[in-house]
Amino acid sequence: MEMYPNKSNNYCCGGGGGFLQSGFKDQRLEYGRLKDEQIQATETTYCIAGCHNCHAQIHELSHHYGGNYQVVHFWTILALALGILGPNERTYLGDDLKDVNVFHPETAF
Repeated sequence: MEMYPNKSNNYCCGGGGGFLQSGFKDQRLEYGRLKDEQIQATETTYCIAGCHNCHAQIHELSHHYGGNYQVVHFWTILALALGILGPNERTYLGDDLKDVNVFHPETAF
């Protein structure tokens, strides 16, 4: 489900621009509360993050505010779909996807 507002009006997660490493954790989590509320409003199981800072921040927001949604990198979904996601790269997948292999090259031909 698409979040609202979206595209150029979307909310920032609050982890970028060095804020993730700034040491102001309480302020960072409070700033990100709006993003977490936006994500939780979709009732999603997974949130796909495009960059490392967003991934780390949104993952922490989910735990901090009890969102209970998984946060995965975009490349994780691509690698999963191609059947090349390694076992150590499945850390952020939920139990529903940890053992999934979508594309099986050995049986494709």
